[in-house]
Amino acid sequence: MATTKQIILTHEEINHKIKRIAYQIYETNVYEKEVVLAGIDSNGYILAKKLKTVLSKISPITPVLCKVSINKKDPRTGIKTSLDIEDYKNKSIVLIDDVLNSGTTLIYGVKFFLDVPLKQFKTAVLVNRNHKKYPVKADFKGISLSTSLNEHVHVNLDGKTLEAYLD
Repeated sequence: MATTKQIILTHEEINHKIKRIAYQIYETNVYEKEVVLAGIDSNGYILAKKLKTVLSKISPITPVLCKVSINKKDPRTGIKTSLDIEDYKNKSIVLIDDVLNSGTTLIYGVKFFLDVPLKQFKTAVLVNRNHKKYPVKADFKGISLSTSLNEHVHVNLDGKTLEAYLD
């Protein structure tokens, strides 16, 4: 039986959502000189890079990229970041991922950064599914979806055509 691909966000819609999230980050950090965009590897980091590009164009804030490496199958095995703790200590951080599904990846990312004194901590996702296992929320989200547990959200942020779809 062939699975059908149901587009939930087109290329243009994803670009619009990225721009809107960037404006929300700016509004929340309007008095900051710099904000750390901590993208969860791999799609979260790609989304963070796209947000950095837009944020650089629309605001005087200096966005600093940070790659967050989490083993999504076993997030307790340790988390690594491309920045040293001193680079984000007492700063404003936005933890970014493509899809908030069960909340496991995001909650472990939040836990990791809570061990460091921060000025402000927010989360951003492109697609927020409503099947959370943990009490974590996205402060900035592109779209919220109620889906069945059998459906899977795919996000393609790499390449010429951006899209998000269900199958």
